[in-house]
Amino acid sequence: MLLKKGFLACSLVLLLVSLSPAKPRRAQRLASGLWGGSHISMNVSANSATIEYDCAQGTIAGPLLLDSKGRFTLHGTHLRARGGPIRSDETANQRPAVYTGSIKGERMTLTVRITGTNETVGTFSLTHGEEGKVFKCM
Repeated sequence: MLLKKGFLACSLVLLLVSLSPAKPRRAQRLASGLWGGSHISMNVSANSATIEYDCAQGTIAGPLLLDSKGRFTLHGTHLRARGGPIRSDETANQRPAVYTGSIKGERMTLTVRITGTNETVGTFSLTHGEEGKVFKCM
């Protein structure tokens, strides 16, 4: 009889543990530091990132959070550059942009789209801790 009660109590505890809600997973942050690849360089800090591409630059305001599968959708700006001098009456061509992608280990895939026009600036592969290879406009 005592063995039956012990088995029943143990079974009840296991059932309750299995039915209890899972502990919420803390959101992961995009790893700080330099991320680089062909035609792109990204410098990530705790709450923002600056991006440099061939003949363009961008910014992302934080928080720079990843979902449980390492994916992200972040909002920021994109500014096209051009070669030559800048006139004093010239206005910047800065546009709002959406930065989407995913992280797997030390590798990032990043797609940049201009908000409103849905124009894709490009899709890039970056590696954490690597310098980017960016060409400047002349």
